[in-house]
Amino acid sequence: MLAFWHEKWNVSVVKVAILTTQSEDKGSKTAALANVVELRPTTILTTESVRSTSDKRTYLAEDEVELLKAAPMSRDRTMIMVAYTHGLRATELVNLRCNQINFNTGRIAIKRPKGSEDGEHVLRGREIRALKALKRSQPIGSQFVFLNYQGAPMTRQAFDKMLRAAGAKAGIPDMHAHLLRHGCGYRLVNMGLDTLSLAAYLGHANVQNTKRYARVNAERFAGLWQD
Repeated sequence: MLAFWHEKWNVSVVKVAILTTQSEDKGSKTAALANVVELRPTTILTTESVRSTSDKRTYLAEDEVELLKAAPMSRDRTMIMVAYTHGLRATELVNLRCNQINFNTGRIAIKRPKGSEDGEHVLRGREIRALKALKRSQPIGSQFVFLNYQGAPMTRQAFDKMLRAAGAKAGIPDMHAHLLRHGCGYRLVNMGLDTLSLAAYLGHANVQNTKRYARVNAERFAGLWQD
């Protein structure tokens, strides 16, 4: 069982201007100022890790998730929080059943799809409060945690539609569910979580799939060498 989340985590944004080099003639090069992009301080500045303004984003930072959680419905806010905190795929989220949540122990059983590893995560206090409030608002005997207006289980398509609307309101274009999962992975590795533990948390059966999150905060390397 893994517990890494704190109730509050502040993220600042650093704007970095990137210089690119272009070849015009043989032996001549001209430096041109490229787009100014937002760089999270939890990311090493490399060719791979810089998110260009012309590229589609691959993950969400903590402050961006907080903007999404301004969604008007408590159900939607809870879905975003649970998906991000536990690195859930959209299908795993909408298929979440009430019997997977144990309020007495504060645990959630994560059921991953075929080819991934199931797990058990710790629920944060804010999650427990939100999930309990959601359960009180639902019909007695509901088997699924997240229901639509008709009382049927939420679908992946409905969740994606809600996320796109929340993203548009928050100024986050091209919003989709997997950005939350990747944001979870980058956030945890930059907190110091080792690769094997992160693989277990995200349900990766093959640790090679976890190496994409290895672009970490350079501060983790401070003190490795002494003068």
